[in-house]
Amino acid sequence: MKIRLAIALIFLAALSRLLPHPDNFAPIGAIGIFAAAHFSRRPWLLLTPFIALFISDLALNNLLFSQYFDGFAWYTSWTIHAALLFIMVGGWLLLSNKNITPLRVLGASLTGSVIFFLVTNFGAWMEIPSYPQTPAGLMQAYAAGIPFFGNTLLGDLFYSGVLFGVFAWASRWEMRNAESGMRN
Repeated sequence: MKIRLAIALIFLAALSRLLPHPDNFAPIGAIGIFAAAHFSRRPWLLLTPFIALFISDLALNNLLFSQYFDGFAWYTSWTIHAALLFIMVGGWLLLSNKNITPLRVLGASLTGSVIFFLVTNFGAWMEIPSYPQTPAGLMQAYAAGIPFFGNTLLGDLFYSGVLFGVFAWASRWEMRNAESGMRN
């Protein structure tokens, strides 16, 4: 039950990207740390966040942003997937099934926000021709990303609270029902 719940929560969080939201207020960092915390003992499940992100990218590109593409768009951002991978590694280092505490989730969420900022703005520097391929151009890319960092941070904190909170609540609810079933 717990694995299915975790998978469902990840897909719901990824699909929430389709809802109206402020720029960069997204669940990507939270999905990464949540998956790292709950799937580390089953490595094949670590593909779940990438699949969920890819599906939500397809939906975004072909439903909300279809006017920017000719035909069906298979486009997905390599920098966002790279950021997710690094966030998952950070989440794996900071969290484990036995050591998930609110303080650790907070630390992992903050770390994830910083990782996302560093990786995606580095990618923007590499991909956008208006940034000179110099250290000064890289600093320009990071400076351009600063206004979005607050929403990244708030989104990661919000979605981490939702993912970890709903999972903890459902786990406790399942345990209580199992205990009451054993008493009857």
